[in-house]
Amino acid sequence: MKTQDWPRIGIVTPSYNQKTFIGSTIESVLRQAYPNLEYWVVDGGSTDGTVDILKGYGPRINWISEKDDGQTQAINKGLGKISADIVAFINSDDVYQPGAFSSVVAYFADHPDAMWLTGDHFVIDAQGNRIHSYVAAYKRMLRRRPTFRTLAIANYIVQPSTFWRRGLLDEIGLFDESLRYCFDYDFWMRAIRRYPLHVLDEPLSFFRVHKGSKGGSEFVKQFEEEHEVLRLYTADKTLLGLHRLHAALIVFAYRILKR
Repeated sequence: MKTQDWPRIGIVTPSYNQKTFIGSTIESVLRQAYPNLEYWVVDGGSTDGTVDILKGYGPRINWISEKDDGQTQAINKGLGKISADIVAFINSDDVYQPGAFSSVVAYFADHPDAMWLTGDHFVIDAQGNRIHSYVAAYKRMLRRRPTFRTLAIANYIVQPSTFWRRGLLDEIGLFDESLRYCFDYDFWMRAIRRYPLHVLDEPLSFFRVHKGSKGGSEFVKQFEEEHEVLRLYTADKTLLGLHRLHAALIVFAYRILKR
């Protein structure tokens, strides 16, 4: 198959002072060896040596480094630069599984009605060791019923394992730059109101949790913002209450685990 016959995949990586991890992220994209890839790293003006790493990749990646207003704006800036059939973003500390792009393209080809999909994942620590296998298993269980109501209660969508057709982005717009933690959840809620979520039952990414990550250090603020996002999409008191209860239980579990 000629390169132009493969659907183009567009990937964006937002970055800011992630020298420790960004090389692994970039390598995981390039090692997909996907023949029709458009990849942008959008850096917020890092001062830790990240830019030197980006320069080292030469023409193999596209990148810019300039001050911005944070992660969400960086992602939107990158999305504005790509024209691709299938789109996704991966943060500068997460990693794609080998063969992820091929699996995604094959799924979309076999399911022409699918506008977006999410896959499974592994959770890893700063050193790349697998951790929190029960978290992945719990989300896997929740994804068996991917509806608006279940997503309103718990966010079981794995961000780096989620891809969508460009048409979805054209319909529902970019990420909300007013949100710091849950701009992806807001995007998922907009998407699931229009199209069913398709679930690919194989791991597509490694999601990294470490001291500097939002999920590792600011999970309480994250759940608070998530609840405010949910209120934009439903006034159902039962759903709102179940979301509060679920978040409280997860926060309690996290605090126990961190002792």
